[in-house]
Amino acid sequence: MSTYYPKQGEIKENWYVVDAKGEVVGRLASRIASVLRGKNDPTYHPAVNPHNHVVVLNADKVVFTGKKLRQKLYHRHSGYPGGYRNEAAGAMLARKPTEVLRLAVKGMLPKNRIGDALLRNIRIYADETHPHQAQSPQEITLTKNAK
Repeated sequence: MSTYYPKQGEIKENWYVVDAKGEVVGRLASRIASVLRGKNDPTYHPAVNPHNHVVVLNADKVVFTGKKLRQKLYHRHSGYPGGYRNEAAGAMLARKPTEVLRLAVKGMLPKNRIGDALLRNIRIYADETHPHQAQSPQEITLTKNAK
């Protein structure tokens, strides 16, 4: 008996479309990260990039629970003295709605080369249109409370 390890030729690219309208950011991000990693496939292996691509639509219509719109802070630093900046989730959602969901998914992926490669397979759009019709993506519902 040997452990199954999927080879590069056996991996088939899959494209999925997710509508984020009215979804909670963290719950949606955890399910997107699971699909990107390939945990929904029977050939899952933690060291293999399954080449699953996720297209997220309506990212500007995601919701936060509780008081997170005011209390949750996003931090960054320019690298220069005095270059520390932070921004509340509500302000970030108004300024860059796609960045909120991208950072949430990034935090749920592995912190290594595979995580970096998986993050390149997500496309997030603030509205309902996307340029990936040629890949014929499959529409999926990732949350239990889909409206």
